[in-house]
Amino acid sequence: MAEKIYIKNRPATYEYAIEDKMTAGIMLTGSEIKSIRNSKVSFNDSYCLFDKGELWMKNLHIADYVNAGYAGHDNVRDRKLLLNRKELNKWATKVREKGLTIVPLAIFINDNGYAKVEIGLGKGKKLHDKRETIKNRDIDKEIKRHLSR
Repeated sequence: MAEKIYIKNRPATYEYAIEDKMTAGIMLTGSEIKSIRNSKVSFNDSYCLFDKGELWMKNLHIADYVNAGYAGHDNVRDRKLLLNRKELNKWATKVREKGLTIVPLAIFINDNGYAKVEIGLGKGKKLHDKRETIKNRDIDKEIKRHLSR
């Protein structure tokens, strides 16, 4: 069995306080899925946006697949996320009313071989919240270090 592909967006949990998570499908071309299986994904400044009742992921960089030939893809393009209407409406109202942001948290390949995106509904953190996150992370490291002795 092949290794599991799970690519995390580490800065997302540092920059945003995630309130809710959901898994969505993503529309990809053939060379894009091959690049994801090679872990050639970068989440820099990527986010999700509603457009005409559909959810789109912006600024996700998927590197070129080396063996794609003429059938390559555009590295940074808008990619449609696949959710059912009930889920889309629920998150659209939260984004509209509360001013929350939808951020991609991870990309992974499920057991059936399909690429999925874990998205989170979050609110941007202030500077003091980020410092608190760093402080808590350091405390957890110290606790683990003392427990392992």
